[in-house]
Amino acid sequence: MEITRVVLPGPSPTARDAVLLCAFLARLYDAGAPDVVCDATAVTAPGLGAVEVLARLRLTAEGYGRGLAVHGAVPRLRALLELVGLVELLGEAEEREPAGGVQEGVEPDDPAL
Repeated sequence: MEITRVVLPGPSPTARDAVLLCAFLARLYDAGAPDVVCDATAVTAPGLGAVEVLARLRLTAEGYGRGLAVHGAVPRLRALLELVGLVELLGEAEEREPAGGVQEGVEPDDPAL
């Protein structure tokens, strides 16, 4: 399986970069690319522009019925993605607390709530 890369420009991508990168990603999918990885190694000073770029890339990928994984994210970018609810782009599950009064599993000897 061939993995194709989209490389984010550093040190801090902007909304203008999103347009070009999304067009590039669409061309990759149109050409038959099965899996695309977004390389964020060069993003050393991430801000909301980087988050916008990644959100738009994700929407483009979803429009093709594909996922998008981000590799090489610095801790600050990871924190920003977690803050805005896009941590799944890093391949990590979001940690959410269950709703109050909801049991995740029931054992035979558990008392009723």
